[in-house]
Amino acid sequence: MEKEILKLKLIEEELRNRKNNDNLAKYNKGEVVHQKQLDFHKCTKKNRWVFGGNRTGKTECGAVEVVYLARGVHPFKENKACSGWVVSLSKQVQRDVAQSKILHYLRKDWIEKIVVSSGSQDSPESSIIDFILVKNVFGSTSKIGFKSCDQGREKFQGTSLDYVWFDEEPPLEIYEECRMRVLDKCGCIFGTMTPLKGLTWVYNQIYLNEFHDPEVWYEQIEWNDNPFLNKEEVKALSSCLAGEELESRRYGKFIDKGGMVYNEFDERVHVIEPFQIPLDWQDNISIDPGLKNPLSAHWYAQDFDGNVYVIAEHFEAGVDVSEHARKIKEISDRLNWKRSNNGMLIALIDSAAQQRTLASSKSVVDLFYNQGILVNPKVNKDLFSGISTVKRYLKDGEGKAHLFIFKNCVNMIQEFKSYWWGDEDAPIKKDDHCLDELRYYIMSIQNSNFKKIKNKPNIYLKNKEKMIKKLKNKIN
Repeated sequence: MEKEILKLKLIEEELRNRKNNDNLAKYNKGEVVHQKQLDFHKCTKKNRWVFGGNRTGKTECGAVEVVYLARGVHPFKENKACSGWVVSLSKQVQRDVAQSKILHYLRKDWIEKIVVSSGSQDSPESSIIDFILVKNVFGSTSKIGFKSCDQGREKFQGTSLDYVWFDEEPPLEIYEECRMRVLDKCGCIFGTMTPLKGLTWVYNQIYLNEFHDPEVWYEQIEWNDNPFLNKEEVKALSSCLAGEELESRRYGKFIDKGGMVYNEFDERVHVIEPFQIPLDWQDNISIDPGLKNPLSAHWYAQDFDGNVYVIAEHFEAGVDVSEHARKIKEISDRLNWKRSNNGMLIALIDSAAQQRTLASSKSVVDLFYNQGILVNPKVNKDLFSGISTVKRYLKDGEGKAHLFIFKNCVNMIQEFKSYWWGDEDAPIKKDDHCLDELRYYIMSIQNSNFKKIKNKPNIYLKNKEKMIKKLKNKIN
């Protein structure tokens, strides 16, 4: 009996030791959690990226995701034995960063075998690991392979994988090769990086999602998102970094030598889920005409605190005015958009629309009028005052946002993210159709300095007054 009791005590002690040494079990547990890390793990998209500054916890995301998958204990995904790659920029970076993080979260009793490509088999922490065989909880074995971009594209061919983790930005050719590796298993790609290289393929394909891939997802993490960083240290280091360096190393933002025109734009703040706006909020439609180039049209609403909402968009190239008008009226009908007394839609439009088109003796203004849309070409096109005013709506002097874009307005959102200053102290004239007509609208209301509550009571105030009258009558 004493032997049995002693054995049970030894087992209990072993379990306690394991629990104390189980860094995976401690990850993001307790009163304080890193919410954006959890958002990354919960996301089910097949191409996920975290853009973060240094010390934001982005690499932690990738390492834990790999261990979750290898062990078969992922809290948010289907679990099975799997095979994947961890891709670093070089072997030395692999050893010091990604490999070190993975070993931190892999308990030794979970490891079936470690094979090193250089160094000592008995000291994997200081060696370059080729692969690790991990005991999966289902009784089988998972394989974590390690690759580095300096090996060249040829070393990334020929294998079927369940996942690939890029720790920092790889060359495009290696990214494309790795996408082929996960194709037949319907696997996933995920990356964690600080965007220090400027406007590369990652900026275009992931951040802007120029191909509109529904499986692409990203999150930006900054120092304040990491609850485990010392706030005083964050403040001190922030004061030591220059503007562009601070943008990338703290906020995980892409930078260009000219900088973003609307650096106040924050997708987490300004892009919102669509909702049913009250009819009283409907304000105007604004159009940037284009026949060969895309025509951009957006529907704008204002609440009674002066906040602007971009609630719908039409964006298309290669069709004539009649087709644009048909679709604008179709969207307006769906929104139950207001019309004039004679049943016409009213909109703002670029003054260039007064010119005749090559295909017609009539101007674009006339052509829209013939289709039942009365467009007003008298818009303020002053570029710099317009940009300044839009900036104020993005963030006022107190840091508050007054411009919100429904997430279904994908082209406007993309243009905000890709609008950069050029070499001649002017924005690069490319992909700015949505932002042009946004300026026309914002400048049309800017004199009111954020529209105040209308003199006449809205529908909700009217109902409130009726209820008060009914209550008074009952009391009397």
